[in-house]
Amino acid sequence: MARQTAGGNAAFHNFHNDYAHIEDPNERRRLALAEIDKAPFGWYHVRAVVVAGIGFFTDAYDIFAINLVTAMLGVVYWQEAKSKPGTIPTNSDTAIKVATSGGTVLGQVGFGILADIVGRKRMYGLELILIIFATLAQSLSSSSPSISVVGLIIFWRVLMGIGIGGDYPLSSIITSEFATTKWRGAMMGAVFAMQGIGQLAASMIALIVTSGFKESLLTAKSASACDGVCKVAVDKMWRIIIGFGAVPGCIALYYRLTIPETPRYTFDVARDVEKAGEDTKAYIQGKAEGRPDEIRRVTAIADSEGRLEIPKASFGDFVRHYRQWKFGKVLLGTAGSWFFLDVAFYGLGLNNSIILGAIGYSKGNSMYEIFRRNAVGNLILVCAGAIPGYWVTVFTVDTLGRKPIQFMGFTMLTILFVIIGFAYDKLLKHNGALLALYVLAQFFFNFGPNATTFIVPGECFPTRYRSTSHGISAASGKLGAIIAQVVFGPLRQRGAPPGSTDSPWLNHVMEIFALFMLCGLFTTFLIPETKRKTLEELAGEVPGTANYDPGSKSAAYKTGGAGSDPDSGSAEKV
Repeated sequence: MARQTAGGNAAFHNFHNDYAHIEDPNERRRLALAEIDKAPFGWYHVRAVVVAGIGFFTDAYDIFAINLVTAMLGVVYWQEAKSKPGTIPTNSDTAIKVATSGGTVLGQVGFGILADIVGRKRMYGLELILIIFATLAQSLSSSSPSISVVGLIIFWRVLMGIGIGGDYPLSSIITSEFATTKWRGAMMGAVFAMQGIGQLAASMIALIVTSGFKESLLTAKSASACDGVCKVAVDKMWRIIIGFGAVPGCIALYYRLTIPETPRYTFDVARDVEKAGEDTKAYIQGKAEGRPDEIRRVTAIADSEGRLEIPKASFGDFVRHYRQWKFGKVLLGTAGSWFFLDVAFYGLGLNNSIILGAIGYSKGNSMYEIFRRNAVGNLILVCAGAIPGYWVTVFTVDTLGRKPIQFMGFTMLTILFVIIGFAYDKLLKHNGALLALYVLAQFFFNFGPNATTFIVPGECFPTRYRSTSHGISAASGKLGAIIAQVVFGPLRQRGAPPGSTDSPWLNHVMEIFALFMLCGLFTTFLIPETKRKTLEELAGEVPGTANYDPGSKSAAYKTGGAGSDPDSGSAEKV
């Protein structure tokens, strides 16, 4: 029998003593994970959400801010251009924005795989360091005789994108693996909802900076006339807006680097039963990590070798697991849904300039008015549709369920894109109607698949491949974003006169997006409902449940076994 330890008080329960007398590592794993699943919502859950959420705030800020900054880059670096002086060329604008998405794909897959191999804790924070460094480097970039500013910004945005990509699987699975089963969806949704706050912050910082340089900006009536003090002011503005993106990351960095390893990873991948138990206690007590007795730890590792029923992670096991249709279809469903979503989600941004024009925020009599209206217009669009959608999801995802919200979102978006596409010419004559449809689309993106495609991949895969699978799903989405920017961006201008900014094919692009939303509706059938189910049940490790995988050898326990419903009481050994 394992020796009991001193410790524990009214505030912090000594979890180790609960299981010190249990020799079977599988039973100890089941009981420890049940404590996490049943834990009442507390400040340690809030801490996990805030630490992960600040990262997503930074990600969204950095991605969204570039939409406001590229117009400023045109004023500073294309003032002498023969065609459209003061305006950034379309190819350069697209390249800068696509660079982030390209880097994000690499980060999602790379960090996703590494987090399953070396651990969540070892990787968490590294992606934020990369984001901070690349963000500051962007803000200090400038052209030279040998290299253009576009090339430099693309380079740094690819690196920044790798960091942003790494944040997707890491923040999702760390929040998921520490969350209580009852409110896991709300916790993950709250992390993702910080994207909306990040978009809001980007517009607010742009508005503040514009007001700060008001006198200098009033000296020029248009971008082509913005020279002298106006040009210097705009050069300072874009650097401040980009550079501010590093501030929240610096605040969160310490907490990310000191977060403990998730007990689920320590149990299932590191296969260190003693350390996992101590880490569970340390997390709830707010400590960096648990410190078990090393002799007992080594003994437990040797004793549990071959006795833990969860298969060891390997490439062969990965292939065998996903070769089974009931598990492979889930990965196909999460990746496919995210792909179809992001094509239209990023494609809807093609409408931004038209929507801003519809509400009177696209032009101005001076550079101050132009930049101010652009910032205020984006504030209105974010607050009107995106932010409410994010938070409605947070408050309903654990009651309505993930799958119904995703079904409803894709259905509504299919209808909205059909209306926008086939009635586009008539809607242009009624600006209020086009604005209303745009806001509704933003709302149902975020109270719909944009949130659920992030939440579900963090829940429905086994611990040993959860990060990799989430990374693959997220990377599929970013491939859709790249297609939206590279293919549908130029496609909307098909038939336009050379040099024109008109979008005569935009209505047909919206019709194509309706088809993508319909496809997303069908891929939703492939994913499971994860509401109020434990991660072990969803991974197929609980006998008697729909997802049960006999290959996991979990049949040592009845339905109430490892990872079963935490409210169902203790399990009985067969």
